[in-house]
Amino acid sequence: MALSISKAWDETKAILARDGRLIGAVALALFVLPGLVLDMIMPATAPGTMPAAGPWMAVALVVGFVSLAGQLAMIRLAMGPQLTVAEAIMHGVRRFPAYFGAVLIWLLPIVVIGFVLVGQILANPANPQPAVALGLIILTVVLAYFSVRFSLNSAVASAEAATPLDILRRSWALTAGHWWKLFGFVFLFGLAVLALLFAVEAVTGILAKLVLGGTEQGSVGGLLIALVSQVVSAAAYSTFFVMLARIYVQLAGKGAVVGVPSSGT
Repeated sequence: MALSISKAWDETKAILARDGRLIGAVALALFVLPGLVLDMIMPATAPGTMPAAGPWMAVALVVGFVSLAGQLAMIRLAMGPQLTVAEAIMHGVRRFPAYFGAVLIWLLPIVVIGFVLVGQILANPANPQPAVALGLIILTVVLAYFSVRFSLNSAVASAEAATPLDILRRSWALTAGHWWKLFGFVFLFGLAVLALLFAVEAVTGILAKLVLGGTEQGSVGGLLIALVSQVVSAAAYSTFFVMLARIYVQLAGKGAVVGVPSSGT
């Protein structure tokens, strides 16, 4: 099947204009609020360092699970026919186990290998072993490649009653021949979101210091920055997952059974 990123973008804009309230409600419930809770309970750390292990890790795990279910719910709303917010969320919860299994199968080995390699580099950062550094570079390339090939996992998991292995096979088949186009979309979208987040957090931080007196964790200014960051991130996630849904519809050949406003096509 042919793939048109511009067509997917036009459809995404139309869906967000039509169903923005429904999608926004899902984003608020499953992205913004859980993320805000996690931001508030994570221990403060110096820039570039990870917080010490603690109860916050259990909350982070739950937030991650909720986020995955939210992805599936949002994609379901973007595929039509329309559901209520509650129905979409329940759909995401039902499809979550298979999706989570698919994510674990392909991502966990890469994460484990990366953890080992990074640990060896951090053990001697001034003089890292060349083989370890090369291994980390290769692993990054492998991660980028598989991330694109499995980029439609969430759409497949939401649209099709599939097992974890079926989800991986289906995404692999759908993305065949479209790697560079999908990579370009993900890469440019990611850059745009990072730039937007940086700008928004910088402006919000300046305003918080001037008006609220500081941005320390637990302060009103810190809460404002966390809230604004979560809202902007949720808006970006919403757009991204609606785009994935529309890309899936193109590649799976399901356009005839999915409702899109005529103004968006």
